[in-house]
Amino acid sequence: MSVLIIEGGRPLRGSVDISGAKNSALAIVVAAALATEGECVLDNIPQGSDVNTICQILQDLGVEVWYDDQRRLHVRGETLSKHKASYELVRRMRASFYSAGLLLARLGKAEVPLPGGCAIGSRPVDFHIKGFAQLGAEVVIEHGYMKAEATRLKGAHIYINRSSVGTTINLMIAASLAEGTTVLENAAKEPEVVDLAIFLNGMGAKIRGAGTESIRIEGVEKLRGIEYSIIPDRIEAGTFMLATAITGGDVVLRNVVAEHLRVPIVKMEEAGVRVTRSGTELRVVAPRRLKAVDVETLPYPGFPTDLQQPFVAAMCLADGTSVVRETIFDRFRYVDELRRMGADIKTEQNTAIVRGVPQLTGAPVEVTDLRAGAALAIAALAAQGRTELYGAEIIDRGYEFFEEKLRSLGANIYREQLTNPRELVIK
Repeated sequence: MSVLIIEGGRPLRGSVDISGAKNSALAIVVAAALATEGECVLDNIPQGSDVNTICQILQDLGVEVWYDDQRRLHVRGETLSKHKASYELVRRMRASFYSAGLLLARLGKAEVPLPGGCAIGSRPVDFHIKGFAQLGAEVVIEHGYMKAEATRLKGAHIYINRSSVGTTINLMIAASLAEGTTVLENAAKEPEVVDLAIFLNGMGAKIRGAGTESIRIEGVEKLRGIEYSIIPDRIEAGTFMLATAITGGDVVLRNVVAEHLRVPIVKMEEAGVRVTRSGTELRVVAPRRLKAVDVETLPYPGFPTDLQQPFVAAMCLADGTSVVRETIFDRFRYVDELRRMGADIKTEQNTAIVRGVPQLTGAPVEVTDLRAGAALAIAALAAQGRTELYGAEIIDRGYEFFEEKLRSLGANIYREQLTNPRELVIK
């Protein structure tokens, strides 16, 4: 276990580069192994622990994966040979289940454990499994594994319940090499889905409609390796926007697609933050105190669920009362940790009522999941005194060089490794 130590009360100032999109990288790294001709060379890949895990899963399946001296990731999929994924690796995160779509498309057989991931409520992979069955796979669940087999997947018309991003991505991967045409209705519209479609089309796939509710995939016989650079991480950008806002800072975010942050920017502006766009940069200038703003999470292009927790943290110090409604996942388990710091938050089912307080104070808190970790760090940056975030390694799943970037903006933050769970080693 590691712990982040944050001495709060300093406004963030300066500029910071936003890394490549973690959620896009996880899908594209897996999809790269569909190629049987040449290798894929991927740029702007974030080196968080989730990306490292997906690379390990591919290596365990026989795929050649390595970084060159320019931090570009090489994936040679023609060496894929095993159809059974490692339980120890897959249990770490949900996106590891993308390996099921890859294995069915390439080998016609897949044994993949039901995945784990952040503790944000039940998120079964039923929609993925139902989709594989509709594509012609024979699927059974036994001993904690999904076992599926098909000589070759066949195109089908599939309705995706709840506009699931993970299901949309997995079925796009699987259907790319299927026989015939697949139509995904009620497909997710997120930028990461569009990024995957552009990547696959570059490899020789035939995908139309990504970014709309209906995606049409004409299966092809084979795909080839290409060079590709993934999109910037809109969730990381939103997190740094909120960190700037709560500390009353002035920060320029570089390598940003503002269109991907349209609704978060609107909400920040409602809260009194001035956001100026210039090409691939956003300048975020915060007032002395934020105004309370209501938010409801929705599938893209609505307010992203992955920014709900950081947004609640920012509203803890806002002037007035905010109502935050979560419609996607159960994501309020972190609220007790914010209360330790003096936040006034009441939760009712899927809604948090946040009454802004004049001040937060540093306290020992525990990171319950990835985005909760970001929320607690944001609160700590503005709190008076010292905050200790236990379980900080969870933050590494989705943020590259997290404390280094914050330090470059003036934050007093550093990390310690715990040699004893009960004892913090102080510098």
